[in-house]
Amino acid sequence: MKFDLEYLEKLAKIVRENDLSEITLEDDERAVSFRREKPQALVGAIPQVMGATATSQVVSAPAKKADDTKTSAHKGKPVTAPMVGTFYSAPSPNDAPFVKVGDNISIGQIICIIEAMKLMNEIEADASGKITEICVKNGDSVEFGQVLMYVE
Repeated sequence: MKFDLEYLEKLAKIVRENDLSEITLEDDERAVSFRREKPQALVGAIPQVMGATATSQVVSAPAKKADDTKTSAHKGKPVTAPMVGTFYSAPSPNDAPFVKVGDNISIGQIICIIEAMKLMNEIEADASGKITEICVKNGDSVEFGQVLMYVE
């Protein structure tokens, strides 16, 4: 059995396309094994956001950074992105957003999703209050520390 790169890529594709968790091939000289962990799906319709398999990782937004203290044009505490990724305001394209301007939120409430490396990360509020501004649009790319919204 010859193991060249093209052959290995074909095996990996078979594993992916057939939703296998593991495949092992061996002969007298060598063995090759592909194993992938199947991610846990989030509750609800979140996998529909990108049509990809999703896992849940709850991440709280970090405390405001020193340069975020300038809120002259904004009211409230900034909620910043804890990672680089794609911002989603709702669990799926057909669902209502997690929060809207004027909504009252509480600590631990899911306020958005950031997709990073095909993982859907639920972002929880780290403060209670009223949403005064949402600074990004659904589907926007966000950077670590970028202000997503303000809570008063």
